[in-house]
Amino acid sequence: MSNYTGPSIGIPPVRKKSNSNLIIIILCVGALFLCLPCTGIMVGLLLPAVQQAREAARRMQCSNNLKQISLALLNYESAYKTLPPAYTVDDSGNRLHSWRTLILPYMDQQVLYQQIDLSKPWNDPVNSMLLQVKIPSYSCPSSPLPPDSQMTTYQIIDDPSSAFPGSTPRRLGNVVDGISNTIFVSETSVQDAVHWAEPKDQSMATYMKSKMDSRPVHTGGRNTAFGDGSVKFISDNIDPKMKQALATASGGEIVGPM
Repeated sequence: MSNYTGPSIGIPPVRKKSNSNLIIIILCVGALFLCLPCTGIMVGLLLPAVQQAREAARRMQCSNNLKQISLALLNYESAYKTLPPAYTVDDSGNRLHSWRTLILPYMDQQVLYQQIDLSKPWNDPVNSMLLQVKIPSYSCPSSPLPPDSQMTTYQIIDDPSSAFPGSTPRRLGNVVDGISNTIFVSETSVQDAVHWAEPKDQSMATYMKSKMDSRPVHTGGRNTAFGDGSVKFISDNIDPKMKQALATASGGEIVGPM
């Protein structure tokens, strides 16, 4: 009889269960719970930056819209040797159509323009199809207006001293303050938006408010198109005298750096 007391041949020794896997799982779960609040904080920190980037992109698109509009105005002037009137009128002086309608052929909207009866008001039944049409280039992407809205915040300054003195068209040569120093089109507040075909725009008094009312399109100012086709962002904090100088076409004011 053998006295061998070692482990039996062919039978593996019994090992004690290790707690290492369990410890790893517990550590991972704990780390996950610790990371969740950090993730929320990171999202909270990044969100304003993302929103600012989106608004910057929308403001750039708005600037491109205004550039297209200002170039259309210049193309109209090249064809007719005068800027369009702020609005057309009938024999009784009643307003018919907006300058925005008159420049449609230069906004890649020739087909639409040909369907309009310019001898009848913009909202006459014969022109009822106008009420349903949205012109993308007349809509600021930052505007809180509905995406399918036909309303626009892009408006000229309807005033005898501006580049668009009512129903009387102004020759470009009569913009004696210089087209690079004279506003052609400016944004207005949402509550002053109009249908793009409506012959109505902001008055000088509306434009000269220290800032837009409770519903501005952009925070801190407005995109503005000048007579040379350039577009600049005009701060709400601009000096009122400078603002007045830019709004007039032949005021003779000295315009300094903006």
